[in-house]
Amino acid sequence: QDQLVESGGGSAQAGGSLRLSCAASGFSKNWMAWFRQAPGKEHEGVAIISPSGVATEYFDAVTGRFTVSRNNTANTLYLQMNKLKPEDTAMYFCAATPKVGFARLAREYNSWGQGTQVTVLS
Repeated sequence: QDQLVESGGGSAQAGGSLRLSCAASGFSKNWMAWFRQAPGKEHEGVAIISPSGVATEYFDAVTGRFTVSRNNTANTLYLQMNKLKPEDTAMYFCAATPKVGFARLAREYNSWGQGTQVTVLS
């Protein structure tokens, strides 16, 4: 059964780094994304990646600090997070969409993982 399972979350000091992984069996042909959700807030886009991994897009809050990548042989999506800030604290989700292209809204994604918590300490 196709499913998404995130891992790699935890706590880090401001300015530090974390690397998230998403086991994504069955989604090698899908555009995928990372979203995050802080308590009491809506899902916020983080990064989008094409099936090949060649095309990527980042949302303004993380541009220049986060890098999205994927290894389709290993069925894994990654999010390298550097220069972390306290405002990056959130539950992070990987998601897959049936659409082609940069789908920027959470409602465009129909497969979601359970999330992994990231906490950045000031």
